[in-house]
Amino acid sequence: MRAGEHQVIVIGAGGHARPVVEALLLLGQRIAGLVDNDASRPPVLGQAVLGGLDLLPALRARGIGGAVIAIGDNAARLRLGDLARGLGFTLPTLVHPTALVSAHASLGEGAQILARAVVGPEARIGRLCLINTGAIVEHECTVDEGGHIAPGAILCGQVRIGARCLIGAGSTTIAGRLIGPDAIVAAGAAVTADVAARARVGGVPARGM
Repeated sequence: MRAGEHQVIVIGAGGHARPVVEALLLLGQRIAGLVDNDASRPPVLGQAVLGGLDLLPALRARGIGGAVIAIGDNAARLRLGDLARGLGFTLPTLVHPTALVSAHASLGEGAQILARAVVGPEARIGRLCLINTGAIVEHECTVDEGGHIAPGAILCGQVRIGARCLIGAGSTTIAGRLIGPDAIVAAGAAVTADVAARARVGGVPARGM
């Protein structure tokens, strides 16, 4: 996302909206406002909650081109991204100005790389992924669509993360491991072996929960 290129709408006004809005403001991005089905939510960092998702068609008709999905839940983030795309919005990538993203990494549409996160060379971040504050995604890692690498989590080199995974805060996954789609790794875990799809693991070393 280039600073101030287009006005955007932020979808979601809960907790995750705060770091998203802050990153947008630091980039000089113009924000039309936020939409959330709980329209009683207070403003986020001075940005008004305009109303519910039913406003999206009218906002698109007004010429607002981009939608940033500020939702922490993986399935909901993908669903709302698809909704916004279907209405004609683009889903810009968001890279916080303090994040370090290799010029040789690739970021899918709507991916978010938050403050002080690192994305290494030849890493591939899928559409609508969230690389949260201080997370490290090392060289040649792959994070498939809708994944969330939580604050302070570390993926060592050549780790493969399936779609919609949640990799918990402060966890470490050693090099070359495969974590299947929809798996959950608990906060603080140390993943030393592959993790099956839809599994939940935690502990040091990580085991089924």
